[in-house]
Amino acid sequence: MRTYKDLSPSLRTIMTPGPVEVDPRVLRAMSYPILGQFDPEFTELMNETMEMLRDVFQTNNQWAFPIDGTSRSGIEAVLVSIIEPGDKVLVPIYGRFGNLLVEIAERCGAEVAIIEQEWGAVFDPIDIITAIEREKPTIVAMVHGETSTGCIQKFDGIGAACREVDALLVVDAVATIGGVPVKTDEWLLDAVIGGTQKCLSVPSGMSPITYNDRIEAKVMRRKTIERGLREKGAPISSVKAVASNYFDLGMLQDYWSPKRLNHHTEATTMLYALREGLRIVLQEGLEERFSRHKRHEAALVAGLQAMGLTLYGDPLCKLPVVTCIRIPSGVDGEDVRSMLLNSFGIEIASSFGPLKGQIWRIGTMGFSCNQKNVLHVLGALEATLHWYGVDVSVGKALQAALAVYAHKREE
Repeated sequence: MRTYKDLSPSLRTIMTPGPVEVDPRVLRAMSYPILGQFDPEFTELMNETMEMLRDVFQTNNQWAFPIDGTSRSGIEAVLVSIIEPGDKVLVPIYGRFGNLLVEIAERCGAEVAIIEQEWGAVFDPIDIITAIEREKPTIVAMVHGETSTGCIQKFDGIGAACREVDALLVVDAVATIGGVPVKTDEWLLDAVIGGTQKCLSVPSGMSPITYNDRIEAKVMRRKTIERGLREKGAPISSVKAVASNYFDLGMLQDYWSPKRLNHHTEATTMLYALREGLRIVLQEGLEERFSRHKRHEAALVAGLQAMGLTLYGDPLCKLPVVTCIRIPSGVDGEDVRSMLLNSFGIEIASSFGPLKGQIWRIGTMGFSCNQKNVLHVLGALEATLHWYGVDVSVGKALQAALAVYAHKREE
């Protein structure tokens, strides 16, 4: 019989747009004893997790709970639960993950209307509002922070425009929740989907969501109609049922409500992890956490520019937790990434689609977002580029970053 050595993953400095390094306190929480999913001690942990999610999503919504699965599970749960065949869904696309929203909507039988912005920029909110007024969609689905391009979209007036035509506004905030402000109620967002493996510094495996009574009304209307048709013996083809059992918000609500109706076996250790991650976020304080992400972003950007590298994308819409860099001509971007990983234990990301081979992406998210990591990646990247013959300003990157840190401490 073949024998296997003990599991011992290498220690990495993970500076990608996700996943990121997990806070040690979260890892410790995941080692705690398992409780049954209906144990009163565990259901109280569920209640506390919902309370903390409301604070992090900056909402008073009744519904704020995690979907068991990666970030895409939360997106699918919301969309499959509210899209009925024939609904018109408007998707503004300015990166890869807008295309994902289109694909899911099409699979649900929606009529999809698209507006597109060149990668590296975002929409003027007026352009989205104009499209809403023109298309009069049932649902508008948008990305808040596009990790594929390092850009962040403003929502000025978009929520109000959706209310004017009675459209539901669904927002993918997977990359931004816990790192930059996501003002669910103030921006009139009807449903927001977050991720654990980015700014929350929790392993991938859950997707926190929140939604308001407008979303709930559509979910419950579908549930009532479906039940009535089935009771009348209507053929299944005539029932506009939610396409998924596992991702049916109507059923999940019953599970996360005081009813505690069994739907699935809860991922106990992941709930421990999420609860601890949220506790850490709120202990730090949302405003301080947002400021921390901006501070380390500023140091990273200063160092990269002092090195002589060029940033990618419009600086006016830069996502604070992801920095994109144009790969210098004459160097293989994958060779650089390999050397960073194998010689320095640092992982940064490449890109895909039209940006494949053109940019690197460095994430400064959650627990990975700290001075040690920023200085480490700057020093390692400078040394690696110098090794491959790229003309960089040796020694200037770390000095520029240190100057930012010194200035921020004096403020």
